[in-house]
Amino acid sequence: MSDSSVSRPPAPTSALDVIVVGGGQAGLAVAYHLSRRGLRFLVLDSGTEIGHTWRGRWDSLCLFTPAEYCSLPGMPFPASAGTYPTKDEVADYLESYATKFELPVLLDAAVRRLTHDGEVFHLETSQGSLCARQVVVATGPFQRPAIPATAQQFASEVVQLHSAEYSRPSDVPQGRVLVVGAGNSGLQIAAELAATREVHVAVGSKQTMVPQRPFGRDLFWWLSKTRLLSRPADSRAARFFRRKGGDLVIGTSNDSLREAGVTLHGRLTGAEGRTAQLADGRRLEVDAVVWATGFRPDYSWIGIDGVWDGRQVVHQRGQTQIPGLWFIGLPWQHTRGSALLGFVKDDAAWVTAQLHEHDAVTGAKAA
Repeated sequence: MSDSSVSRPPAPTSALDVIVVGGGQAGLAVAYHLSRRGLRFLVLDSGTEIGHTWRGRWDSLCLFTPAEYCSLPGMPFPASAGTYPTKDEVADYLESYATKFELPVLLDAAVRRLTHDGEVFHLETSQGSLCARQVVVATGPFQRPAIPATAQQFASEVVQLHSAEYSRPSDVPQGRVLVVGAGNSGLQIAAELAATREVHVAVGSKQTMVPQRPFGRDLFWWLSKTRLLSRPADSRAARFFRRKGGDLVIGTSNDSLREAGVTLHGRLTGAEGRTAQLADGRRLEVDAVVWATGFRPDYSWIGIDGVWDGRQVVHQRGQTQIPGLWFIGLPWQHTRGSALLGFVKDDAAWVTAQLHEHDAVTGAKAA
């Protein structure tokens, strides 16, 4: 699909009730609720098409979440229950979602600066200046690829790329490949590369590996039935889950990786030239390194004190200390499901209800 099916609203000339920064699943879920509350709003997205972040992931990426658990409010995911959507199917769904509900999305509108003058928020974007009485930041947790300083210790002839840059095995030269990071992305990429290359994985921390279908049922069926995905972040179960690392490696085991030809090692401790030094004492000559080391949030464009401390957003269930400034789609914003495609809808409904109430109060005062 292309952005031709999505409305491209003109930039408003007066202050809006709400501007949503980010047109991914979190931003669109908020937009759905805003459209039903009669507020004047606009969604800004930096991409040239809705779903661009999903389309940019590697070709073979499929969700671990079955299609029946991937829906946004008001529109079921268009795939059979028990199937696992591809990244392009997710992108198509988001684009169809925005079209069906006629959500006003302004594409190719990167926000460069957000400020507040005490009354309204001002946004400097790649398409000009906008202002609104409230802002919802929905840019998601995957903003800036995190690459350790060790990368600089490898020789220039070692091909290096982050998982965000990886699309298919042909992106990586033949020879010995080191994948750094043993989360879902790293292990999926390692298994794919192992079909045609010698692949080693540097495991930074112990991962909790679970089967896709324990006891004959999909993992997400169990997580939903036990309500583990909807437990508040401060609950006992959630605190235990977060101490264990928070993320699960789904559908992969050490045995299956070894059968695929992947060799697991300890943490990457250093590098020199083409040699990787590993915590298990092994020294590997490598031809390429894939950094599956995650992402770091980046809210340096928010020019408002008390929101971003350089490491994390200061908020309570998405509500910041700045009246009218909200977040959506943060990991553990309220529950484990807060940043997941089919589960962000609960936070979206709550945040929208709060900002609608705030709008009613501030609007009455202004009147």
